[in-house]
Amino acid sequence: MPTFSVAEYFQEDGCLAQSQAGYRVRQAQVELAEAIEKTIAEQGTLVAEAGTGTGKTWAYLVPAFTALGKVLVSTGTRTLQDQLFRKDVPALKKAMGTHAHVVLLKGRSNYVCHFYLNRLENDTRGGLRSKEEVSQLREIKVFMQRTKSGDKTECTTVPESADIWHRVTSTRESCLNQDCPYLDDCFVNKARRAAQDADVVVINHALYFSDLAMRKNGQGEFLPQADTVIFDEAHQIPDTATNFLGNVVSMAELMNLLKEVERAMTTNVPKVLEWDKECAKVGFEVRELRIEARDIENLPGKRVVYEKIPNAENVQPTLDNLIIAIGNLCDKIKPFNDKHTDILAVHTSLAALFDNFHKWAYPHLHEHEDKDIYVRWIDYGTQHMRFSRAPLSVKSFGGFKRDDQAWIFTSATLTVNHGFDHFTQQLGLYDAQCKSWDSPFNYQDNALLYVPQNLPDPRSEQYNPAFVKTLLPFIKKTPGGVLILCTTLRAVDAISDLLTTAFAKESINRPVMRQGESTRGLLMQRFRDETQAVLVGSASFWEGVDFPGELLTLVAIDKLPFAPPDDPVLEARMNECKEKGGNPFMQIQIPEAVIALKQGAGRLIRTERDRGVLIVGDGRLVEKFYSKLLWRSLPDFYRTRDAEVGLDFWP
Repeated sequence: MPTFSVAEYFQEDGCLAQSQAGYRVRQAQVELAEAIEKTIAEQGTLVAEAGTGTGKTWAYLVPAFTALGKVLVSTGTRTLQDQLFRKDVPALKKAMGTHAHVVLLKGRSNYVCHFYLNRLENDTRGGLRSKEEVSQLREIKVFMQRTKSGDKTECTTVPESADIWHRVTSTRESCLNQDCPYLDDCFVNKARRAAQDADVVVINHALYFSDLAMRKNGQGEFLPQADTVIFDEAHQIPDTATNFLGNVVSMAELMNLLKEVERAMTTNVPKVLEWDKECAKVGFEVRELRIEARDIENLPGKRVVYEKIPNAENVQPTLDNLIIAIGNLCDKIKPFNDKHTDILAVHTSLAALFDNFHKWAYPHLHEHEDKDIYVRWIDYGTQHMRFSRAPLSVKSFGGFKRDDQAWIFTSATLTVNHGFDHFTQQLGLYDAQCKSWDSPFNYQDNALLYVPQNLPDPRSEQYNPAFVKTLLPFIKKTPGGVLILCTTLRAVDAISDLLTTAFAKESINRPVMRQGESTRGLLMQRFRDETQAVLVGSASFWEGVDFPGELLTLVAIDKLPFAPPDDPVLEARMNECKEKGGNPFMQIQIPEAVIALKQGAGRLIRTERDRGVLIVGDGRLVEKFYSKLLWRSLPDFYRTRDAEVGLDFWP
C-alpha cells in the first residue's frame, strides 16, 4: 500500500471516494483523522468529541491502519465490536488497498471452552436442566465441528442469553490455564496468539479494563502490548473502569459452585470425606447470613453500604463465619487437585471466590496490593444477595499510560457546556489535548426540541398520565417510528400501559413495544420491521441504537436522566466532593445528566436527510438555574414550548 498522509485518503479523488457511492469530503472528519495521526506520531493523549455524522469510525481507522506499531481499538460493547470488525474494517481495508492484519479479541467467557463443554457432556448428575438445554447442547456440539474461532456469537441457533453458555465457557477465575488437558485446542489461546501477531486488534472496554485489573493485581495480562490505544464511545469509560476495577461476589454464584464441588468430589474421591456435608457447612453459613442481613431488604433500593449495615453486630461475625467456612472447604479440596481436572477446576473457582470475598470483608489486609479507596455495599433481594466493591475514584487510570504509547479517546458526547474537564478529571487525563468537532447536520431546519409547559412535577403520580396525553397528538401526526426513553424501568411499564390503553381508546394503529418483553436485539429488529411502532425503553436504549430516516421521527424523554441518589458509588463520590467543599450536584450530577441527555437526544438525527421532533417532558430543562448547562450542551435544535409550533413541524 502506498504511503500517504491520512488527509489524502479522504480527498475527493482519493481511494475512499472511489469505493463509496455518494462520498463527499467532510472537513471535520479529515481534521479528526489528522489529529489522531499526529497524536500517534507524538505518542500523546487526545480527547476528541466528534458530533454525530462526522464519520469518526473511518477517521480513527485510517490512521490505525497506517500507524507503525500495534494498535488496540476498543469499542463500548461486544455488539459494536462485532459490527466494527465485520462491517467497517473489511470495507475500509478494501477501499485503502491495505493488507493490515486486523483480528477480533474478546474475553474468555465469549469462547466455548473444550474442558467445560466436555464436562457438561459427560455429566450424568443433572448438568442439563431442561429439554431446551439438551437441544442447545446438541446445537453447540454441531457448532464446534465447524467453528474456527469458538466465538459463541457465531452459534446463532443458541441465544446469547442462554444460561447454558455459563457452563461451556470459562472465566479468568475458572480457567485451568497450563493445567488444562485441552490447552493446544483452546480457542482463547488461539485468539490471543492471533492478537500478538496482528497490526490492529479490535477489543471492547470491558476486556481492556479486565486486563488492566489483572495487571494492577500482578496477575499477568491478557492483551498484547500496544503502541496505540483508541477508545471509541469513550464516554462509557468512567463507568466501565469503575465496574471492572472492582468486583462482585454473588451468593447465587457460591451456591451453584457448591453443587459443582459436591459433584466433582463425590465422583472422584468419594471415600475421603462426606462431601455433601462439607458443602452443607458452607450452605448453612450462607443461610445464616441471609437471615441476619434480612433488614437490608427494607432499605431504599434494597442495598446498603458497608458502614451502614443494619444489625451489623450480628452480620459481621456471621460474615466472618462464612468466609472461614469457604476457606476450610478450599483447604480440604486442595490436596486432591492432581487427582482429576474436575477437582482442580472447582478448587480454582472456589479459591478465586474466596479471595474476592476476603478483599471485600477485610480490605485493610490487602492495602499492600491496592492503594485505591473502595466503596463496599450489599444488594439484598428475595432471590439474590450480592457483595460489591468499586473504586471511589478512577483517576489512577491516567497513570497507566506509558510514555511511549498514544491514547485516543473519541465519542459524540464527551463535553459538558463545551468543556472537557468533567471527562478528563474523572480519568486523570491531566495532560490530554482536547478538541471537538460539531455535527455537520442542520438541526435548526431538520429537528425541533419541544419542552411542554404546565406538566405536573415529574416526581408526582400525575406526571405519567399527563406526559402520555401530551405525546398522543405528536404520535398521531409523526410519519415514522417513535422512541420513548424513560429514566426507570417502572416508568417503562407505566407509560407502556397508558399508551396501550390510549391507543385502543383513540383507535391509534401503532404497536407498542416495551423493554423487557423480548431481548434488546429482537425489539430493535421488530421496530425496524414495523416502521410505525412505538418503542418504550430505559437505560440500554439511550445509546447504541440507530434508526435512520423515517424509521424514527419522534423521540420523547420522560425526565432528565439524573442518576439515582441511592447508587452507592455515586453517593460516596458526592459525599467526598462535599467534604472537600465542592458542590456535588453541579460537579457530579449535572455533568452526568448532560452526557446521558446528549446520548438520548442523539437517537433522533442519524443522517443528513433525517427530520424529527425531540420532546423532553421535564420542565427543569429550561426552568432551573442550571438549565443552560443542559440545553446548551445539546445540538442546535430549533426550540419551542408551544405545542402547536411543535405539531406544525410536520406538514
